[in-house]
Amino acid sequence: MSENCESTDPRNIYTPIISYEHGAYHVPLLGESVQHCLFRVADRFPDREALISIHQDRRFTYREIKKIVDNAAKAFLALGIGRGDRVAIWSTNNYEWWVTQFATARIGAILVTINPAYRTHELEYVLKKSNAKALLLIESFKTSNYVDMLYKVCHEIKESVPGHIDSWRFPHLKSVIFIGTKQHPGMFTRREFAEMGPTMSDTELERVAHGLEIDDAINIQYTSGTTGYPKGVVLTNHNIINNAYLTALEMGLTHEDKLCMPVPLYHCFGMVLSSLSCVTVGAALVIPGPVFDVEETLRAVHQERCTALHGVPTMFIAELEHPNFEKYDLTSLRTGIMAGAPCPIDVMKKVHNRMNMKEILIGYGQTECSPIATLTRPDDPLEKRISTVGKVAPHVELKVVDPETGWTLPRGAKGEICFRGYNVMRGYDNMPEATEEAVDEDDWLHSGDLGVMEQDGFVKITGRLKEMVIRGGENLFPKEIEEFLRTLDLIYDVYVVGIPDERMGEELLACVKLRKGVEAPKAEEFRAMCRGNIAHFKIPRYWLVVDEYPMTVTGKIQKFKLAEWGIRELGLVK
Repeated sequence: MSENCESTDPRNIYTPIISYEHGAYHVPLLGESVQHCLFRVADRFPDREALISIHQDRRFTYREIKKIVDNAAKAFLALGIGRGDRVAIWSTNNYEWWVTQFATARIGAILVTINPAYRTHELEYVLKKSNAKALLLIESFKTSNYVDMLYKVCHEIKESVPGHIDSWRFPHLKSVIFIGTKQHPGMFTRREFAEMGPTMSDTELERVAHGLEIDDAINIQYTSGTTGYPKGVVLTNHNIINNAYLTALEMGLTHEDKLCMPVPLYHCFGMVLSSLSCVTVGAALVIPGPVFDVEETLRAVHQERCTALHGVPTMFIAELEHPNFEKYDLTSLRTGIMAGAPCPIDVMKKVHNRMNMKEILIGYGQTECSPIATLTRPDDPLEKRISTVGKVAPHVELKVVDPETGWTLPRGAKGEICFRGYNVMRGYDNMPEATEEAVDEDDWLHSGDLGVMEQDGFVKITGRLKEMVIRGGENLFPKEIEEFLRTLDLIYDVYVVGIPDERMGEELLACVKLRKGVEAPKAEEFRAMCRGNIAHFKIPRYWLVVDEYPMTVTGKIQKFKLAEWGIRELGLVK
């Protein structure tokens, strides 16, 4: 080589051209299961608080929670629950939910999380589809009586001996555990369940636990689907433990932090990013109430001196607008995550300044990727933290492709966002065709979201390929709602679309064709027909009766025109 010929490090001259990024990271992935993580942290921080459930007035150290989890795990073994069996839970946030999460993980059972807003129609589907062997549930919350709804879909429970349910509709379901002290026919009480623990030996528990693998499935979460039916996303130990751990590191979370969690545990946000993130680093999880309540959340942060807070944008908006906001001292807050829906710029600025959350992260992803795929970082420029969803998360690959050809696009071009990495789901439970549609032959998960990767790697979400509506952080697929509405006798046909809403982001509009001779009901009458059958957040806020639908020349419904027409008819144009 000539002395005048200067060697050049290619890393210094590389200019990214295509929309591809890999989240290289200085910390390796954890090679452990959820149960190993809990016990590793409990051994290191035995006397630090692990869980504080304010509405139940219960507090537990890691030493105490380890003992409670072990007893619950042995109780499940006594019921015949083992590795790979499905255990469903239908409950609002409480310490029993949290214990169930780790007790099932301790023995390799798969936790099936059921949305507390579900009603009989959805409950029956999930119990059948998941093949749940056991179900835990609370009695009621507000106007929802879960026990009555369960008896309605599975009346055989009432005539069964607890632990020996025999139902032709739910052949796998054998045990129901009531989270409470009241006796219900065919169900174990919480105490009866706990008293089964000592009947199993520690040796047997360790024998079962020793055989678990990091790639074992550990969780099934049901997401609404474009086919009209919810799909069970199967997540593994490796998926969720690493997504939780790496997110905790990006938040700057340590064993000295307390994280306030008003988001629901049944969802990946609460179960992984809140609950499990705390455990991976030994932080304390604070549950302010059974469901989100603005003042309970503010009070919890004030009372416990929480350093982190999670929520979707509508939660932060409600907190900032609460009349007693100034009454609470939030100066202990430092970090947290806002996810689930796009955040308005002015809201993010208020969260920074009025809530003292200078290090809050914006997260983007979906249940199918455990759930985080991109994050903003505390040291990102404020403009980037407000206008984008950040860069690709640690140890994850992200690319933007042409939806038609699948080719990776140049930076700055709009296309479909795809992910690949440790966080991509095992698949949809017993739905191989749906799995193949979502994850291609090269292991890329196709999000269905449209976005742009900027030259510096920051990602912007610009729209959706899927007909998905995001209402207050809840992902809603019109097809699923349409399938239910068509079961109503008076409806001949129906299409559901999303229309903009300043507070919730989007609201649902149902455009209905009625059967001949049927008098048009009022919107409230339509909503009343849905109550008790589908979750309240799936019930359209707006209803319009139509004679015809706008169609393309090939006969396809033009939903964008329905939305435009609905906005005009409802007088929602500013």
